[in-house]
Amino acid sequence: MLPLDAIAHSGRWRPRHPAEKAFLGLGLLGCAVVLPPWPGALIIGAVALGLLLGPAGMSVAQIWHAARVPLGFVTIGSLPLLVAVGGTPWIRYEPTGLPLATALAGRSSAALACLLLFAATTPLSDVMPRLGRLGVPPAVIEVVALVYRLLFLLFDSLRAVREAQAGRLGFRTWATTYRSLAGQGGAVFVRAFDRAHRLEQGLALRGYTGSLRVQVRERPVSRSFVAATAVLLVAVVVTTLALRAVLP
Repeated sequence: MLPLDAIAHSGRWRPRHPAEKAFLGLGLLGCAVVLPPWPGALIIGAVALGLLLGPAGMSVAQIWHAARVPLGFVTIGSLPLLVAVGGTPWIRYEPTGLPLATALAGRSSAALACLLLFAATTPLSDVMPRLGRLGVPPAVIEVVALVYRLLFLLFDSLRAVREAQAGRLGFRTWATTYRSLAGQGGAVFVRAFDRAHRLEQGLALRGYTGSLRVQVRERPVSRSFVAATAVLLVAVVVTTLALRAVLP
């Protein structure tokens, strides 16, 4: 199981209805997209991090482990705005791109914190069975569920192949490393194809008719949580617009 999935399954907000957490996380995400990046990104990011560290019960180490790779993409995507091409010299630093890069990084980081607020508190297994009530076709839901399941099987296969190669000194030199990586990719592909074929046969033998029915544990929607979320979103919007009018 991936670390983020383990956190979502064992977190404090696991018993809550996914719609409550979607309203909170995606509502903050909408604010991060619509509101001005200054001071909206700072306020929204602080609120999302405060909820993750407080009510959601995540630690700083867990948040950093989950967000470090996306933050790297945010940083790489913002750096080109600081560079101008053409003229003399041909590549140079562009001071006018600094506000754009800062706004992009701030808005993206705030949006990342909002998505993490939902992903770290809501397992995918709680969301997929309820997507049908929103009009999502059953075939799409089942494809997502099967891909989600096969990912863990592929990770297990990749780990087993890598351990076997390491035990045979397959990563001793650069040449053996490249050869091992090529063999690793081929072995994982063959195993994935074989597992998918066996899964198809198993479904056919069990009378698969186009939909997989699973039992969904009913969880009541907390009206107090929804009301508190609505108040929080309104407060974020009002505070951002008020500070935007006051601050330069």
